[in-house]
Amino acid sequence: MEQSSEPRGVPLAALRELVALADEDGHLTDAAASLGIPQSTMSRRIHSLESRLGVPLTVPRGRAIGLTDAARDLVAAVRTPLREIHTALADTAEVADPEHGTIRFGFPLTMGAGEVPDLLAAFNRAHPGIRLDLKQAHGAELVADLQRGALDLAIIIPAPPEVPHEILASQSVVAAVPADHPLAERKQTTVAELAGEEFISTPASYNLRTLTDRWCAAAGFVPQVKIEVTEFSTIREFVGRGMGVALIPRAGRPVDTITEVELRGPGYVREIALCSAVRRPGRVVTRLRDFVREQSAGWARQDGPEG
Repeated sequence: MEQSSEPRGVPLAALRELVALADEDGHLTDAAASLGIPQSTMSRRIHSLESRLGVPLTVPRGRAIGLTDAARDLVAAVRTPLREIHTALADTAEVADPEHGTIRFGFPLTMGAGEVPDLLAAFNRAHPGIRLDLKQAHGAELVADLQRGALDLAIIIPAPPEVPHEILASQSVVAAVPADHPLAERKQTTVAELAGEEFISTPASYNLRTLTDRWCAAAGFVPQVKIEVTEFSTIREFVGRGMGVALIPRAGRPVDTITEVELRGPGYVREIALCSAVRRPGRVVTRLRDFVREQSAGWARQDGPEG
């Protein structure tokens, strides 16, 4: 009878700790702290995992620990299955009491006002036993947190292909100009008519800045970005003070000092996505996911929320 060559008795805890070590760039102390276990326990389990598998997983690297190629390949292979197992176990535990639990939810820095806070407040009123651990961050950071299991759900603009997601709405981008600007009398304008203006925009790493640069390049000019700001509300404040113009989503609430002028032509939109760490979230997370779906049904009719 042929004997199986599969390693037996490999504990899930050791695999989880190896993933955490990779996420913390080899810093054992930080990795152990992130899991709430003693450093000595984590070190012992990883060495035991090396013995069981018969291959080296770590090498010394100054004050940190380097991961071998075999370890990195293993982390890549087990990360998603471990997250799915954790979700399945949590889901089983939630059967008895789906109205209590914790959801780790992320949303962009640019969505700190308006529909998203309103939505989360409404969910909290409807489900007071469910705790919301919230994180506002740049889209790339939210994607990374979903991939490593630090978030359960997140709203991200634009839709990231790296994680499971669904499109909630499309968000129109307009030209925001001071209320006394010559274009403020117009119902429509083109990006080309903004050539020569000073722009206020998000930093270069942000999706809206990428789109602004792309749309201006298509119109035949490079935008002169005078000020970079992460918050849309602050961008509007500067526009309203006559410091420049901006390509920005429509404001959720009217701003007296600026005028939003529709951009003529197709394609001045961004997709708003609801993203998940796993394809089949547990019951508690599903409650928020379904609530977001229901509440966001009107976003498309309103050109989506600010973000």
